Amino acid sequence: MDIQTLAPTPGKDYPQTWNEFLDWFGTEEACLAYLERLRWPNGFVCPRCGCVGQAYRATRIRLMCPSCQHQSSVTAGTIFEKTRTPLRVWLAAAWYLTNQKQGVSALGLQRVLGLGSYQTAWTMLHRLRRAMVRPGREQLKGVVEVDETYLSITDRQAPISPKGRKSSTSKVLVVMAVEMLEPKGFGRIRLRRISNDSAACVIPFVQEVVGPGAEVRTDGSAAYRSLTELGFTHQRTVMLGSDVPAHVSMAGVHRVAALVQRWILGTHHGSVQPEHLDAYLDEFVFRFNRRTSNSRGMLFYRLLQQAVVTAPVTYRDVVRKA
Repeated sequence: MDIQTLAPTPGKDYPQTWNEFLDWFGTEEACLAYLERLRWPNGFVCPRCGCVGQAYRATRIRLMCPSCQHQSSVTAGTIFEKTRTPLRVWLAAAWYLTNQKQGVSALGLQRVLGLGSYQTAWTMLHRLRRAMVRPGREQLKGVVEVDETYLSITDRQAPISPKGRKSSTSKVLVVMAVEMLEPKGFGRIRLRRISNDSAACVIPFVQEVVGPGAEVRTDGSAAYRSLTELGFTHQRTVMLGSDVPAHVSMAGVHRVAALVQRWILGTHHGSVQPEHLDAYLDEFVFRFNRRTSNSRGMLFYRLLQQAVVTAPVTYRDVVRKA
């Protein structure tokens, strides 16, 4: 069964307040036990042979498969693998990240948790962002608007000149897909950085994130002409010379474009390196698609559910990503 289909109970499956959080996760053992329940809700599953059952406790953190004798741990194969940061700090980071409505910057996380370096906070946030993309998530359906927008971001990692640190502002192209609800409102969204607005970039995105048979609404760009042949109902709206403003005829994508730009400028002060923008877009999608949730504890729970099934990533992996 998909772990996302289970209905967790507040106060039992996740803490509801900061005070509850402190009561639940006061020790490393408590954090490990919680992650173990999330990773193996139906009992330990050996990563080597797939045997399901009660594991032997080789040490406090090492688990041994009763069938093949393979030793593993709760954090092996997850975003927490080989981390030198205490799990109490990791869970506090996840709680703070999900409880801040607009998110948090690496500098803000460093200050709140008292981390020794900015690099540690930055890497933790990028690992958690990897866990915000649920494997096998459902495609968008119904009526879906698709368009591109340029985001203005500032690269403050530019070389230092004699006059101080040089900042360069870039415009990065992003393609968006937004579910439109009837009679009004927006459903889920998907975002992705693309190199250009050609069919080679936008069509694969639509095929990946939009379900077959959906009605796809776009502007008059020739890049989308093949959508009908691919099984979509395609509605084109030519903006040039139209009496209806673009922000009215394509309200969903224009609203989302404004919100993501405001979020980048507000929470992160526009300082995002282009090659890392996809990770920030994943976080925005995670937040937007759960914007109606009344429980921040639930967001914490969902993030950790995904964190224990997300493959590990190192600092080098993140900085090499282009």
